Amino acid sequence: MPSLKEIKTRISSVNSTRKITSAMKMVASSKLHHAQVMIENMLPYERMLEHILKSFLASEADASNVFTIERPVRRVALVVYSSNSSLCGGFNANIIKSMLHVADEYAELGHDNIVIYPIGRKAAEKALKLGYDVAGDFTDLADKPNVRQCIDIARELGKKFLDGEIDKVEMIYHHFKSAGSQILTRKRFLPIDLTSELHSDHERDLSINIVTRETQEYLRKRESANKVKREEAMPLNDNFIVEPDMKTVLSTLIPKMAHLMLYTALLDSIASEHAARMVAMQTATDNADEILRDLNLQYNKSRQQAITSELLDIVGGSVNR
Repeated sequence: MPSLKEIKTRISSVNSTRKITSAMKMVASSKLHHAQVMIENMLPYERMLEHILKSFLASEADASNVFTIERPVRRVALVVYSSNSSLCGGFNANIIKSMLHVADEYAELGHDNIVIYPIGRKAAEKALKLGYDVAGDFTDLADKPNVRQCIDIARELGKKFLDGEIDKVEMIYHHFKSAGSQILTRKRFLPIDLTSELHSDHERDLSINIVTRETQEYLRKRESANKVKREEAMPLNDNFIVEPDMKTVLSTLIPKMAHLMLYTALLDSIASEHAARMVAMQTATDNADEILRDLNLQYNKSRQQAITSELLDIVGGSVNR
């Protein structure tokens, strides 16, 4: 059985760890709030642009563009969103596992024909370790989202797609659904996917950043209610009058949507990272509380046992006299 001093030292150590995890949880909660605000400010424009473009392309028989035409895949690019730091649960592990799974699907193309665009240090380190072609260093984006840099990446990918250097581009990231739910998502970036359901990935709860059992139950009930409403909603019939011409409209809208897709995925990934870290630190704090309860109980028992032993020694000595 450990001595009282050892137990007391361990209690002090667990207390120090608990203070760190509790502080990290509060920092992650604050950063999550800012990330939610950024997503909320961006959503109206993103929703309307995607709705207009996809409805336009799907409803017009002659609406075609070089960015919407599929072709045989000889070289593929993967835009992988991870974080720069750890202590966020399985966030990075799930991203890397998905990246490796997708890369295995394109293994027949050859190692050199899979290009990785890693947004975040964890994905970059794994891609370099496995010997994949890494397109550049984008670690700053994982901490400080930058619209201009996302536009530069989208333009580079678009140019390579037009020049035939890359035949397909996919994004791998966590879609932020709520503080307690982040969905690992694999999404085609180029060519533009017209078969995906409109607004299928716009379901988010940006008003809550507290993860409790009651919160999870509320989110489940809310999701069930929203599902019923979606089933009852009637699809819109969009009729477009094209001015000045089809080619001009498509050549303007498609690049804007491509730029926004990368930026939206980046904001989702950052919010998901902070939410995952907040949950991980909350779990660590709860575990520390449980360990402290057990250690305090063990300390009190050992202390009481020591006191009892001393009393017995005193009584035994007095009897012997």
